[in-house]
Amino acid sequence: MFNISYLNIIIIVIFVANNHILKIPNHIYIILFFCFIGASLTQVKAQKKIEIKYSGFLNFDEKAYPGAKILTRDDAEQVHIVHEGGNLWCDKAFYYGKENFLEAYGNVKLVQGDTINLTSKYVEYNGDTQLAFASGNVVLESPDSTISTDTLYFDRIKQQSFYRNNGTVVKDTTLTITSKIGRYYMENKLLKFVDSVTLKGEDAIIKSNYFDYYEDLGHAYLFGPSTITTEESTTYCEKGFYDTENKIGYALKNAKIDYDNREILGDSLYFDNNRSFASATNNIKVTDTLNNSVIKGHYAEVFKAKDSLFITKRAVAITVQEKDSIYIHADKIMVTGKPDNRIAKAYYNAKIYKTDLSGRADSIYSNQTTGLTKLINISKGSGDAFSTKRKPILWNNDNQITGDTIHLKSNTEKEKLDSLIVFNNAFLISKDTLGTGYNQINGMKLIGLFNDENALHHVDIIKNAQSIYYFRNDENELVGIDKSKSGSIEIEIVDNEVDEIKKLNQVDGNIYPESKFPKIEAILKGFDWRAEERLKSVDDLFKDDPPLVLPTIKGLEDYVPQDNFFDEDMLDRIDKAGNRINTLPITINKYKEQENVLKYANQFDKKEWLKSKITITPNFTTAPDGNKTADKLIYKGDKFGYLRQSFVIKEDNYSFSIWLKGKGEIVIASRSILGTITKKPTLNVKLTDNWKKYTVKINKLGANAKYDVILSSIDKDDLVYSWGASVYQNNLR
Repeated sequence: MFNISYLNIIIIVIFVANNHILKIPNHIYIILFFCFIGASLTQVKAQKKIEIKYSGFLNFDEKAYPGAKILTRDDAEQVHIVHEGGNLWCDKAFYYGKENFLEAYGNVKLVQGDTINLTSKYVEYNGDTQLAFASGNVVLESPDSTISTDTLYFDRIKQQSFYRNNGTVVKDTTLTITSKIGRYYMENKLLKFVDSVTLKGEDAIIKSNYFDYYEDLGHAYLFGPSTITTEESTTYCEKGFYDTENKIGYALKNAKIDYDNREILGDSLYFDNNRSFASATNNIKVTDTLNNSVIKGHYAEVFKAKDSLFITKRAVAITVQEKDSIYIHADKIMVTGKPDNRIAKAYYNAKIYKTDLSGRADSIYSNQTTGLTKLINISKGSGDAFSTKRKPILWNNDNQITGDTIHLKSNTEKEKLDSLIVFNNAFLISKDTLGTGYNQINGMKLIGLFNDENALHHVDIIKNAQSIYYFRNDENELVGIDKSKSGSIEIEIVDNEVDEIKKLNQVDGNIYPESKFPKIEAILKGFDWRAEERLKSVDDLFKDDPPLVLPTIKGLEDYVPQDNFFDEDMLDRIDKAGNRINTLPITINKYKEQENVLKYANQFDKKEWLKSKITITPNFTTAPDGNKTADKLIYKGDKFGYLRQSFVIKEDNYSFSIWLKGKGEIVIASRSILGTITKKPTLNVKLTDNWKKYTVKINKLGANAKYDVILSSIDKDDLVYSWGASVYQNNLR
């Protein structure tokens, strides 16, 4: 689009109007009209020409530099060049007027208003395309940050700069970002980084594969495998956000936070490093590595400085044991205390379960260090049916135990139950094995001891003890029914059956034949058989819970790869500018022509990838770019499997790269074949759970020779995920 001046537009308008008045012939009018247009375009073109503002010396060398003005500084001042609002200073310059192109050498400085200040050893600048290339100790300063690199491209029209051979961005000396590839959108104050990105701040280090940073806000967006490390925690995610100024952020996609000996997993994690606080939403798992416990739920808050954790929405605490883990579930669970004295409190409709013991209470208290667990009834007043009727309850094998408060003591070293104490209104019930009656013992206090199989083997009922017991002989025939009162009772249990009962300070008692036993006396006062409440599996912990509705997590959009810096618009500008003698268009043309030599970089199921004893599951998992495009390689066979692709390259200096993760050890290699000569650079890879990019160099043996890249030594014990296979020329990617 032509930028015709307002003066010329006015002249054209007046001329058209006068044409009707003066009645000038149309052919003369047309000639004059295009003369005005031509004059306008000449003016526009003149505005685009590079202007030499100052040069100490001017020389020509048509043999060495045909068509160039050789500009050299003097002792007073550097060479000064002006173009489209930009000023360039240097020690020496070669200006090609016909091409409107400039090469600047020595202490080069390019200034654009008060927003951009670029210094380097060398700059190429094309006045028609307004594209600059700088090399040699390049430093690009803006009001908010400074970019340092070895080579940099600067598009003045789009106000974008780009480096692809490692660069460093510094903001206010408090924050540094390094990456292999970087792009600066100056108008939006946005920096986009790709490959080996590391941010180092005063309080955090961030590593990522794809990283967007808004320099005026200090906001960072992370995509692909990423970590945020602070003095307090390490956060991992494959999609995330971090406010570097306010030290807050959130993590999505395989997100986890490590707080010393606590690992927090969740669909969405929010963290505030000012308060050492984190919250998690949906599918949460908190692992305490020191106390060997796990807590799960769907909403959690963690205050590291206070050593406290709060979790709700189907919250369950699991004490992991080798033989039989213990599960505690409640509406809410709070875990507090230092690692060596950590306490879990579960309240409102609390339940406990292990294979040989289960229970319910209003709340449950558990000290993970001492092994003491308390089942407590929190009275909410006389109108609360649970507090007046539904007392804490335990089931051990066939025994039901209730009381106002129940204590369980575990041996944490042996991972087994040790003892049981029931305070006030202790009541033990077991159903008669063959009849319809119930064995019952109650009293003020109950003390029970567990054997190595976590079964009660000795029970003491202390103070005001009463009992009803159904005696049977060896043939399981009912001999009689004993009912008595005494000061206390001692019970020995063998194979989950009462073997002996000792009554101390017996007040009264009698053994009745079944036919004469008064039915009205078949139960003791306070009898409450609650078999329907008994927990028989882990799933029973949640059967009384209301339906679970999890919130939808919107979070961040998936990563969208940025457009190529050398896009069609720029290449079109270069084409219209014509062939230049400078190296910049040559470099760009090479970049334009340079494509991934391999076909189907992310689709290993295609026929171009030759397979031996390998099958492919496409789009199996999330790739480093944040999209679900990575493939799974499955071994099928009796020997090592491999995957390879053949191709031809015409030049030297190529490398094969591929992203991998999984488990096991494999080999990646490149193979060049020329006649009978074979060279095969290899790299032994030990796969990890996180994506990692591996690269091997391709040894070139001759022009147009055939080459292979190979993933080999894959066997039945290996788990391999692959993505992003590429063969590029090293200096162009």
